[in-house]
Amino acid sequence: MGYVFDPAAVLTGQYLDWFIWGVATTIALTVAAWLLGMTLGIILTLVRTLPFRPLEWVVAGYVEYHRNVPLLVQILVWYFGVPQLLPRAIRMWVNGHHSEFLLAMVALGLAKAAYITEDLRSGIRSIPKTQYEAARSIGFNYLQAMSYVILPQALRIVIPPLINQTLLLFKNTSLAMAIGVGELTYRTREVDSYTFKTFEAFAVATIIYLSISFAIMALGAFADRRLKLELR
Repeated sequence: MGYVFDPAAVLTGQYLDWFIWGVATTIALTVAAWLLGMTLGIILTLVRTLPFRPLEWVVAGYVEYHRNVPLLVQILVWYFGVPQLLPRAIRMWVNGHHSEFLLAMVALGLAKAAYITEDLRSGIRSIPKTQYEAARSIGFNYLQAMSYVILPQALRIVIPPLINQTLLLFKNTSLAMAIGVGELTYRTREVDSYTFKTFEAFAVATIIYLSISFAIMALGAFADRRLKLELR
């Protein structure tokens, strides 16, 4: 008798619960890391556009580190190395509050900020300098000109690359399993270990990853259309 494909074997009882918790953790990790990455990416972009060379070199070094060191290595550095450098009180607090999730989120968010700041920098470069000069001429200072005139346009311009970065971030959350974060891939391996239904377990995980990825792309396309209409 040949092999019988039986997805129901991994979608019942506690195994279904594990998949649900894995999806929830993956989405939470993606959202938290994206918010950190976007916030820091905007800050780095503003710093890098300041007419002060040393700050520009610092940001450039930050970007090069995160773009050239494997993301898994960055996660391991944050999990095994960075806590040893923290004061004991902070280290104890981190260890008592889901340290695996927190440190994975920080590592993913910091890495993503390096890519986001490069995308935003490209978007800013595509905006005519006359707009910045016009904003300054009506009394805006540097931060006001960037916040109210330049950055909003740059964000609209770079929506497609930002969607790509979001997709990469969503997929890269699977690397967090290396430090014990119970995201989707971690839970899938757990289901596989208990049921010995390897193909079924990873087929379900594949479908979930594809479904969420397509949803992200659809939302990105919708946002791109809406924002383009507003610019007309």
